[in-house]
Amino acid sequence: MSIENPTTEKMICPDAAAWLQTPLGQYLLARERAYIDKTVTDIFGYNALQIGLPQFDLLRTNRMPLRTTVDRDATANLRADGAELPITSTSIDLVLLPHVLEFSDKPHQILREVERVLVPDGHVVVTCFNPVSLWGAWHTVADRNSYPWHGRFIHLMRLKDWLALLGFEIAGGAMGCYVPPCASEKWLNRFTFMESAGDRWWPFSGAVTFLHAIKRVRGMRVITPRWTQRARSKQLVSVQQKQEEQLAARGPSPTDGP
Repeated sequence: MSIENPTTEKMICPDAAAWLQTPLGQYLLARERAYIDKTVTDIFGYNALQIGLPQFDLLRTNRMPLRTTVDRDATANLRADGAELPITSTSIDLVLLPHVLEFSDKPHQILREVERVLVPDGHVVVTCFNPVSLWGAWHTVADRNSYPWHGRFIHLMRLKDWLALLGFEIAGGAMGCYVPPCASEKWLNRFTFMESAGDRWWPFSGAVTFLHAIKRVRGMRVITPRWTQRARSKQLVSVQQKQEEQLAARGPSPTDGP
């Protein structure tokens, strides 16, 4: 009798769209949609961007009037590179980055472009694969010619540092997908109990990091004179009172008697 190894089945997918149709990809997509749907629902504004994965509408619950997908793929609304966005500065209210940074040669430049196009107090939601996880362990031995194992997984603290350097403030976050990277739906179902246990027992070892940050613009405070004190010091007094104050300051006159 042979025993099936849950991680030895081939998962050779050339791109993200094809891999997300596999059982493991569908498992990941369902949990990412749950987090993104909840996070972007109450973010208001006029313009929202989804950079990457244009085949999937991940901004479906957001109510902004203009929601645009950006990618070099022909299915995107705007064909462009995330590191060189042809978009006016401070014109976007929300940017979604679903697994873009770990598969780019210029992750820092992408974040700089996101910071540039966002309005003050604009929002960015990032999802990326976590190297400190069961998926991260499999990533070290998996076929590097297939998605997502050819990417460079990003640690949570590193991602936070990148955002902090650009002036972003972390507003929320979570981890997800604690199950092993099984290729079959049968094995995924067997390990689903790990999802509920993961947040409690090993919260930093989820396969996927979800991070929500807000662009903060530090303003300059103008220091003004304390007008109330100056006004009190310049209050009008009677001529007689002013003369008496001057005489008191001079001291007694030589002609004054004892």
